[in-house]
Order: sequence, then structure tokens, then C-alpha cells
Amino acid sequence: MHFQTIQYAESQGIATITLNRADKRNALNYELIDDILAGFDHAARSTVQAVILTGAGAAFCAGMDLENLKQLTGRTNKQNLQDSKTIARLFRTIYDFPKPTIAAVNGAAIAGGTGLVTVCDFALAVPEAKFGYTEVRIGFMPAVVSSFLLAIVGEKRARDLLLTGRIFGAEEARALGLVNDLVPPGELMDRARALALQLQENSPASMRATKALLSGYTRERLDRQIEQAVIENAAIRQTGDFQEGISSFLEKRKPVWKGN
Repeated sequence: MHFQTIQYAESQGIATITLNRADKRNALNYELIDDILAGFDHAARSTVQAVILTGAGAAFCAGMDLENLKQLTGRTNKQNLQDSKTIARLFRTIYDFPKPTIAAVNGAAIAGGTGLVTVCDFALAVPEAKFGYTEVRIGFMPAVVSSFLLAIVGEKRARDLLLTGRIFGAEEARALGLVNDLVPPGELMDRARALALQLQENSPASMRATKALLSGYTRERLDRQIEQAVIENAAIRQTGDFQEGISSFLEKRKPVWKGN
């Protein structure tokens, strides 16, 4: 298959999906989201037994693309709802994927990038990697990913990460349970592939059934929470604080919050 914004490769029963917008620090735009979804769909129908998700260049994923951010301030509520549903579908597709998923975090994973790491089964990161649910800094909210984060770190820690929007390092990400292990940069992909090969020693049917069982435990809760999150995600974009947050971010100045 040919993709514009990702590289897709299969080898030794492993699919590697590489976010390929290195000049934009692999920031998410609509085309990249579509390509990631298409890549996972292809891997689901393939004979591969595991998927590695990583980024080209120095970053894993720097969040939303600036051009997309500019567009968000002028979209209708209906368009915002559709955008929110697309983000929810991206995270849910990876979370519920029938085969093991491994995030190989080669650099900064911010906002939506941290979200991608959150929903993978495993995450390996270089010690220099940075993370952060930074949406509140620009008048936005990490609505969709909050459902997944709560289950991993608990409510008190989730409140800290989501309300402060602070950047945190790879060591803290490991302590929180968002990252399984830290790996030197030159060894990251080898370690990710070694983990994928180790998983291939297990029964594919058993792993599919185990993942389906785990997803089944959370399905009703996630369905309910994500439906609410999509609505809130769209609604926040109609506020004055969101308009000011995006404008100040693009203009590289301190925001003057309106409180509504």
C-alpha cells in the first residue's frame, strides 16, 4: 500500500507504522490520522502478529499540526463533533486492536502524541523522550484520552497530568505506568522488534482472545465516557478561551484568558 504521511513495512511477522512527517515533528493532521487508521486496518487484515508504532526523525508525535490548529477556530459545531469522533476512532482503534501494539517512542510525544502512547499495549521510550497532556495550555481539553488515562494512573494522578498540562520526562512516564521501559536511542527499534518476536512465541488465538476479553471489560464504560468526551471536546472549541488559546499559541504570546 502507498501512504502519504506514514511508512508501512512488514517483516518477520511484524508491521511497523512510522509517522512520516519529520519536518513537522510528526504532528497530527487529518491526512496523517487517516493514514494511521488505514495502516492499522491493513495490519489487522495481514498475517502479522504485532504492530510497532514509531516516528521518523527526532520526535514521536508533537501533537496537532499548526495548520490544523488554525482551521479549528473557524469550524462549525457539526464539524467539531466530526473531528472529535475521528480522534476517538483513532484512539479506540489502537486500544481495541486485535494484535499486540508497541509504541517505540523515539522523542517528544506531546498532547495527541502522548495519547497514542497511552492507548498502545506496550511502550518503550528513549530516556530523552518528553510527554504531556498539554491541551489546557491552549484552552482545549484532553477529553477523549482522559478515559484511557484514568484506568492506567488513577484519578489523582490523572487530575495532576490533565489539569496542569505539564511536560514530564520518560522516567516519570515509566513510574506512572505509561511506559514499560527506557531504551538507549540506538537500541530502541531492536528492542521493540525483540519484544514483538517474543510475543510471537505465544498463541495468536490466545492473545486475540485475551485482548478481546480486556477490551470487553472496559467497553461499556468507554462507550459511555467517550460519547460524553466527544460532545465536550466539540463544545470547548466554541468558547472564548479556546479562540484565545489558539491565537496566542500561534502568535507565540502569553494568553489573556476570558474565562468562558
